[in-house]
Amino acid sequence: MITVVGYDGAPLPEEARRLLAAADLVTGDARVLAAVDLPSGARVGALEDIDPDAETVVLAAGDPGFFGVVRTLRERGHRPRVLPAVSVVARAFARAGFPWDDALVVSAGEGGLRRAVNACRAHPKVAVLTAPDAGPAELARALFPQSPRAFVVCEDLGGPAERVVHVRPAEATTRPWNQPEVVLVLDATDATGVVGWTSGPRPFPEIPTSEIAAVVLARLAPRVGDLVWDVDGDGTVAIACARAGAAAVAVARDPQVCETIRGDIREHGVKVAVSRGEPPTVFEHLPVPDAVFLGDPTPAVVRAAASRVLRCIVATTTDEQAVRPILNALQAEKFTAQAVRLQATPFDAPETTPTFVITGERTAPATERPRRTRARRPQTITPLPEEPSA
Repeated sequence: MITVVGYDGAPLPEEARRLLAAADLVTGDARVLAAVDLPSGARVGALEDIDPDAETVVLAAGDPGFFGVVRTLRERGHRPRVLPAVSVVARAFARAGFPWDDALVVSAGEGGLRRAVNACRAHPKVAVLTAPDAGPAELARALFPQSPRAFVVCEDLGGPAERVVHVRPAEATTRPWNQPEVVLVLDATDATGVVGWTSGPRPFPEIPTSEIAAVVLARLAPRVGDLVWDVDGDGTVAIACARAGAAAVAVARDPQVCETIRGDIREHGVKVAVSRGEPPTVFEHLPVPDAVFLGDPTPAVVRAAASRVLRCIVATTTDEQAVRPILNALQAEKFTAQAVRLQATPFDAPETTPTFVITGERTAPATERPRRTRARRPQTITPLPEEPSA
């Protein structure tokens, strides 16, 4: 039998100690193996040494069914018994003194740093399970100053070197860290959250959308971990992408349009960044997107966006003469491109001018281009959440 035993720093229960004493093989997380008093003479090995017919104990940190070794064992055909402990995320939020039923949990090791950062841009309460080169310093550099957040960095939870530090992003980039396990990334204005009836981030409110917008969103396919630009639109696409869990930036040239978009964002209760500037120059100041929506673009704007985007571009125009130049611009950047004519008119209304939706998709996976660094003006940082009183 294979038994997986979770460890959270507390003494192991009697059943776990009995199983360890009788085990033919003990394996698991190196830090847990070093922290637990193993029986003298215990044979310590690797997961690859597991014999399904032998008594095996796998020691794991926290809840081994939560981003843990249980999945690995099941994928290898094993059917383990599990004795869980408190997960590292539950302990992190407990140490910070915040509820976490409405938190989003992401693994920087599985999804990568960029997707973890996008999740933190889009959601007010995120627990990031760290990975090499994806810890508090790297998260802070990517988020600050466009998305000010408060950090709670947790190291060796339940262990002898446990440390829980409330820190601002600017400080997180310079302080020394000792292999933090999890970083809580919080919007200080919304860190407590609201009571709901489901776990995870709360559903966003519905917003009206047109048939054209529905096609655009289907082509953009926004999801958690993505970043979407909404360029020269009215902000509707950005808001809808945020509802789907993606990070979004609405780009507009006119200050009044920016203010209107900000009002819509507040009304719908989502997190969308608003950037004022002239495309394509403004693109150099934005985080790298997975998908881009372009409203009535020129070929130069299309090509500039195509040089930055990782997955796809969706453009709309009512000018039929503009369709071919947009297609050509996408194809020149090695995108697979297509266009459709859409005309959605209420049954009893006169016909309207058709809208052309042009889609370009990369023919091969793209790698993220390095961003240019530049000097920034000092900015006010959102106050940290208060630490719980002793």
